[in-house]
Amino acid sequence: MQRRNDFRFDPSAPGMEELLAGMPGLDDLPDDIDWSDPTSFFKHINAGAPGGLPMPEMMEPTQVRRLCKDRSSAVLASYGRLHGILDRHEATIQKRWTKKTKPQRLQILLNAWPNMAPEHRPDFAAFRKESMTQRERGTKLRDHFIWPYINQEDLLKPKTFPLMLKSRARNHPCEFAASDGEAMHLGRITKAIVPIFLNCYVVTLNGVTSPDDYGKLIAWEDHPDAFDWMHTRRQFLPGEAVDILEAQERLMKFLVNCCEQILHDIPPADLLGEQHPVQPEPTLKLGVEPSGFDSLAVMAEEAPYRPPGNLDFGRIESLLSARTTAAEDHLWALREDPSYLAEQLLTYKEHRQEMIKDTRGEAHPIFRGLNVNVFWERVIGNVLLRSHAELEMFSELRRQAEELKRLQAKYEGTLSPLKDLPEDYLIGILRFRMFLIQLSKEWLNELKTTVMSSPPLRSFVVRMPAENLNKILLTSKPGLKQNAVEKHLVWLLQTLWEDGQNLFFARMPDIVDELERLQRAEPRARELISSYIAERIGDLSILCECLRQLDIFQPWANGYEDASVTREKELKKDLEAWTEGWAELHRIMKSKPMLAIVPLAVPEDKRFAYPTEKKRTKETVTALRLAESNLDAFWEKFDLCLQSRVGNLSKTALLKLLSQKRTLQRTPEWVAPPAPEKGKPAAKPATVSSAEDAIYRPLSTLYFGREGEPHSKESQPKAKTKTRGAAGDKSDQQLATAASQLNLQEDQQPTFFVDARALKVFRTLFFQPAVTSTPGEVAWNDFLHAMRVGVGFHAEKLYGSVWHFQPTRLDVERSIQFHEPHPAGKIPFRVARRMGRRLARAYGWSGAGFVLEGGK
Repeated sequence: MQRRNDFRFDPSAPGMEELLAGMPGLDDLPDDIDWSDPTSFFKHINAGAPGGLPMPEMMEPTQVRRLCKDRSSAVLASYGRLHGILDRHEATIQKRWTKKTKPQRLQILLNAWPNMAPEHRPDFAAFRKESMTQRERGTKLRDHFIWPYINQEDLLKPKTFPLMLKSRARNHPCEFAASDGEAMHLGRITKAIVPIFLNCYVVTLNGVTSPDDYGKLIAWEDHPDAFDWMHTRRQFLPGEAVDILEAQERLMKFLVNCCEQILHDIPPADLLGEQHPVQPEPTLKLGVEPSGFDSLAVMAEEAPYRPPGNLDFGRIESLLSARTTAAEDHLWALREDPSYLAEQLLTYKEHRQEMIKDTRGEAHPIFRGLNVNVFWERVIGNVLLRSHAELEMFSELRRQAEELKRLQAKYEGTLSPLKDLPEDYLIGILRFRMFLIQLSKEWLNELKTTVMSSPPLRSFVVRMPAENLNKILLTSKPGLKQNAVEKHLVWLLQTLWEDGQNLFFARMPDIVDELERLQRAEPRARELISSYIAERIGDLSILCECLRQLDIFQPWANGYEDASVTREKELKKDLEAWTEGWAELHRIMKSKPMLAIVPLAVPEDKRFAYPTEKKRTKETVTALRLAESNLDAFWEKFDLCLQSRVGNLSKTALLKLLSQKRTLQRTPEWVAPPAPEKGKPAAKPATVSSAEDAIYRPLSTLYFGREGEPHSKESQPKAKTKTRGAAGDKSDQQLATAASQLNLQEDQQPTFFVDARALKVFRTLFFQPAVTSTPGEVAWNDFLHAMRVGVGFHAEKLYGSVWHFQPTRLDVERSIQFHEPHPAGKIPFRVARRMGRRLARAYGWSGAGFVLEGGK
């Protein structure tokens, strides 16, 4: 597994000693240098160096103490006034703000904050606009880096400004100290913000509500915990604290000013008077799309304006559990549904760089003669490898999340912002964080090789003539003209796939947030993202949401980096131990025996043609059985390749999956309906259920014995074998024998009484074409309605095309994820049928379980 790039300074890195030794004047530093005075140090380092390092402002303790005291007093005074105003007038403020036009809102904002940035995340815009040299010499956009959440685009929305008022007025400023510091991350790391320097002191902000202690400067020698607070980052360096207090001071004054403008008919001196008594706090519904569904994108946009959240390993575990189940279902469908395997291969094929014509308009040489076999080896190998790798990755992340959820419950109520985390809890978080960061490389690499070759973006690039089959070089198409949206989209995607310094500066969760926001705001951006890329972004967003949850665990999150350095060897050892099984799987996939079976999976000769939507006739059944036979032949060879190395896979999620009592649904041989009696019309065929219209075989014969090789009686649980009619040949009898070794007994499921709109959806999801004709497509909004209103699932839109569904009225907690059709809003019948199978596997549902509300 390829590791993520790491741009952190590491003085012990190979070659660093020689590099440092060659820096101008570094080897001549005086032995008696005063490390509390950076002036001479920086002058010496910068001597003869182009540009040099930005020089921090040096302050005496008395200056810093006075500055912190003045700013903290101003912050608390504004906080007290804002709190009093909202206690009495919040409902009025919300009502008036909602009724104001956009120009009226803008006028209020600009009166209180002149020259406010116009766009969302102005720090991103400033980062792209200014060079590193310009920032080091003194940025002209400092406000954009300190207050990236103060911008017209966000604050003009109906709910954002009232949300910020509510959050800041009803929560002490100490609750926001860490998040206000985090908001400046891009500015600090790109040298747009250079904090003042004062060594051997710490400033208390986190968890400090006392007016005398909020913003208090403490020397290390004057408090037994002061050095530890600084070292673990639970409190702040003086330079950080000064900047945070500056941000809070101006923000709180801005909010008070806006309130006074909105309540212009009340004199400012009377806003807190007795004539305006305290009122009940009004509610403000947030985090939802216009459709009424929860949205991760909306919650991310609202995050800077909300109170800092609490770490929720329950949510993390739910997301990862659902994604792990989706990975299992994906592998299951690849083994069960011939058309699904074909679609996956053809979709990935269209995202290969070999598909791009070169500068002369010629196809890649890999498509000439026998070279095409190499192309299909790459396509099939990568699809299978990615499918199996995702199962391993998400299974391991889920396991770690479950352990962290247990530790969170164990230490609930015992943690203090002024104390260290318990060691086992801290190690678990650091390990989980490292795995998230390193495993995300797989998705970043996927974007690197597929984004610009995807059909919507392919017209932006051209391939250089190939010198051989292995090296591919893409370049921008000559004369290419892009509008602002296209440029911004490509910059965001390129920042992700390059995994370079820009991503290190801006951070992956923030880039993914901005990518999703751009797609929601700009139709052109949505058009340029294929469904395949949308799925990749959706997976990446799950990892980013897990990282975001860890980052809000303040004040301990500030110390993750330092804590990781001291435990780096242990953490790397854990990662390397886990990757051993994954690496073995990778070697098997690339082995010669595995490559030899590739011709069995090439989808272009219609070997996987699978007309499931058609009425059952002899011809249709023959086609279904042929496609299933071709698919089973491929996976039989695949399993044989695994068999010789199965001992090395003993700890993998794949072995666990294939060893479970899971089955594949197969089509029985055609049985002609009985001929009608003479003189009587032919009887109408009876409706056949999915259970009756199938026979079953094990998910993998590798672990349950080959077909025709029964297990011992002790290994055969009681089961019912389902067939339609009488199986007519030995192969069907063998399938039935294999299935009898698995427990197929269905749990009793409740009956859902649903409205006509939901019933139509479920009848399509669990459709059986034994008698009737093909149903139409399913509108995505109808599916959301059926899941939320019909069966009581909580639906949340994640990023890309991913939706997360959490049951609220079932006796199970298992969540499930589906991909919204992209870019169209209709679910094709084939996809709807697969979704129905996933729901049946997860919850035991069938078409008979849904009845029209109020009907018979």
